[in-house]
Amino acid sequence: MAEVDRVLRDFRTNEMHQIDPRAVDIVSATQYMIGHDRPFSVISGFRSKRTNDALRRRSSGVAKNSYHIRGMAMDLRMKGVSSDTIANIGERLAAGGVGRYSSSNFVHLDSGPVREWGR
Repeated sequence: MAEVDRVLRDFRTNEMHQIDPRAVDIVSATQYMIGHDRPFSVISGFRSKRTNDALRRRSSGVAKNSYHIRGMAMDLRMKGVSSDTIANIGERLAAGGVGRYSSSNFVHLDSGPVREWGR
């Protein structure tokens, strides 16, 4: 998990945070159910509060108390797989939050309460 924490660090500040193993399990299960062995491209993993606040000033789609700050969320995409496919599988897992950001071609998966948005 230390390597996961390093890879999913806040690349803007280089800060690391412990990533919730449940979030990793949700992403792994989603990849398995997609049926592809290609990797996800992670747009955002852990975000420091400073980074989250800066992103929030630029976009209304960034939550003040984002699960990214807690190391419980990832925004991702997979080459050759639609964001709708990824989100549909995430919703079927019913293991956490699923956000659709179709115009930006990525999906938010987190290990918080089961909910969905962006349909």
